Formats: sequence, structure tokens, C-alpha cells
Amino acid sequence: QVQLVESGGGLVQPGGSLRLSCAASGSIFSITAMGWYRQAPGKQRELVAHITSGGRITYADSVKGRFTISRDNAKNTVYLEMNSLKPEDTAVYYCNAMGGKIFWGQGTQVTVSS
Repeated sequence: QVQLVESGGGLVQPGGSLRLSCAASGSIFSITAMGWYRQAPGKQRELVAHITSGGRITYADSVKGRFTISRDNAKNTVYLEMNSLKPEDTAVYYCNAMGGKIFWGQGTQVTVSS
């Protein structure tokens, strides 16, 4: 089993920045990819960014150029650096890991508002 603990959410003004962290524990050797998803009120959960164990990265078009996903293998942690935040980025952000099964964190709220 894999456990995911998220941190870093909060309230930020438009144009500001936040960094989300997701620490993985348990059967981390089985993880082949990790990512960040988000779900806004009334909308479906969508992919934000994804990184494989080999370093292949995918971004949603809406965040490309503003968000950066990275992984610290020594700390078993994946990060999402969010810059130039917009009100439409407001959502609950969920960490995800794939390792035979699919695992989810419980989510962290990101609110972008002036």
C-alpha cells in the first residue's frame, strides 16, 4: 500500500504563487508515476500535471508555462510549484500515485482570490 500526505494549499491573490507537496510512504518501490489533479465546484476532476518514474512530464494546457511538477526521489516527495495563479485555478488539488493500484491523497484546497 501507498500513503500520500499533501500540504501547501491555502489562499493566495491572483498572480501569486504556492507550492504543493505530496509525501509518499509505504510500498514506494512500486510507484511508476505520480501526479496532481484538481476538482473545482461543479466540475469533473482533471489532470494538472503528471511525472513518471523515468521523468516524463505532462501538463494540462491551462497550466503549462505557469506550473512545474518535480520529484525528489530521496525524499519520496512530489511537488507542484504554481506561479501566476488565476482565479480559475481555484480547486481542491489531489495527489495521485500509480503503483499497480491507484492511490489518492485526501486533497488540499487552493483558493485564488483578491
